[in-house]
Amino acid sequence: MAPTHAVEIVGSVLTKRYVSWPRDEPGREWAALELISRHTSDLAPKPLHRVTFPPSIAMTVVPGIPLSGSLDGRRLDALGDALRELWSIPPEGLPAIDMPALVAGVRGGLAVLRDVPGVIGSAARASLDTAYELIDVREPVVAHGDPNLENYLWDGTRIRIVDFEDAGRGDLAIELANMVEHLSGRGTDWTGLADRIAVDPDRFHAARCLWAAFWLTLVGPGGPSAARNPPGTAEAQAGRVLALVRRRWGGWLGGRGRRGC
Repeated sequence: MAPTHAVEIVGSVLTKRYVSWPRDEPGREWAALELISRHTSDLAPKPLHRVTFPPSIAMTVVPGIPLSGSLDGRRLDALGDALRELWSIPPEGLPAIDMPALVAGVRGGLAVLRDVPGVIGSAARASLDTAYELIDVREPVVAHGDPNLENYLWDGTRIRIVDFEDAGRGDLAIELANMVEHLSGRGTDWTGLADRIAVDPDRFHAARCLWAAFWLTLVGPGGPSAARNPPGTAEAQAGRVLALVRRRWGGWLGGRGRRGC
């Protein structure tokens, strides 16, 4: 996927100059940064100046290096603290995360994969047989929208969050599942973090099923990220999808019939 912006850093000021903005990325980022800056001291960059067209946003530079790999106890604890601080902010005035479009997009991508031989097709068919009942927002939070570990900067003490282009008003369980199922976090055991954040377990698992299927549509044959991942990535993701869906089904009449996931 093509980048949406270029970055220029001069001293303590970072300027993002957008080259495409199909989902109003500049507006989403500016609104999120303004809101966060009113409620916290330095969880995210402070917005400094905005140009409407061609769109650009100037903000403060925040310290730290991007997270990566398998997160250890200190970094995982700090990430949990940062997320809980973000999710404690009332998401007033933020545009909504378009869950109907997400679900429709995932189901469309799965339909393309359903006839692929082997585990990929099996996972796509199992997911298409599943109802994603996640359209409503039950616990509104500031949704970051892009939980790639590179967007979380660790300075040795705490974590700050950057890149709010996909931010909006979202749902707590869906956002936590988005973090847990993101491809960048495959090396991390998320159990401790998930246990620290009180969400409805059924809704959380349903959201995990959705995000796992989302990643399958990206890394599967013909997907926009297929060529950027090593061989076997799609098959491994399909196995993850099947395990999540079967775990959901397995708790309901021994797996018989249609079950929301």
